[in-house]
Amino acid sequence: MFDNICKFLAENFSTDFATWLLGEPISLTELSPSELSLEPIRADALILLESAKIVLHLEFQTHADANIPFRMIDYRLRVYRRFPQKQMRQVVIYLKETSSELVQQNTFNIAGTRHEFEVVRLWEQPTEVFLRYPGLFPLAVLGGTDDRASRLQQVAQEIIAIPDQRLQSNVAAATAILAGLVLEKGLIQRVLRRDYMRESVIYQEIEAEAKAEGRAEGKAEGKAEGIRLVAVNLLKSQMPLAEVIRVTGLSLEEAKLLRKEIEGESHNS
Repeated sequence: MFDNICKFLAENFSTDFATWLLGEPISLTELSPSELSLEPIRADALILLESAKIVLHLEFQTHADANIPFRMIDYRLRVYRRFPQKQMRQVVIYLKETSSELVQQNTFNIAGTRHEFEVVRLWEQPTEVFLRYPGLFPLAVLGGTDDRASRLQQVAQEIIAIPDQRLQSNVAAATAILAGLVLEKGLIQRVLRRDYMRESVIYQEIEAEAKAEGRAEGKAEGKAEGIRLVAVNLLKSQMPLAEVIRVTGLSLEEAKLLRKEIEGESHNS
């Protein structure tokens, strides 16, 4: 989920990210991995943005990942093969604080080859920079601060001031989700009201997924209960345990447990 939210922000607020990471508000467009000569290792987390002169490669990581250095050199070579004249900036952005040494790595090294890339650990970044641009508001709570609750309140005030309602909704929803990495859900809901997130495509997608998961879980629970009732009736009819297992698909342990429950009910009655 967090990868998708960050990808949404980087692609829809690319100028804000360019201003932060490249130092100038370059207009960037999405570069599809299919334009490279090889299939991507991890297309779901890959964010490639390009202008006429530069390619910006972003990787947002919630946890430390030992494969990051190789992924960086791999994509650097892929982009060079397709666009040998373009510059490339590669930035790994770690979202959640960790003591792992992996988040300090910014080079790939093997015999005769060394590749460097940039690493940003959000918890070390001054949060003020994220409050300058709407596309970066959701990152502010993850920045360097001793009072994340107060920072969330500050972000909420900035969000309310956004005149475009759809833009406001999307930024609010992204902020609420990313804040979940460091703050409790109840606090987030009190600060970021759900009513001004309802127009967000992010919020709508999450609600749709939640409803779909709920329906799937309900069907699974209903099916499991149905199998259990069939097994109970078969056991009560004195069908051999092996046959009950074959008919219902229950494990031996589950079938024995049901038989024990039935026997216990019989003794109590």
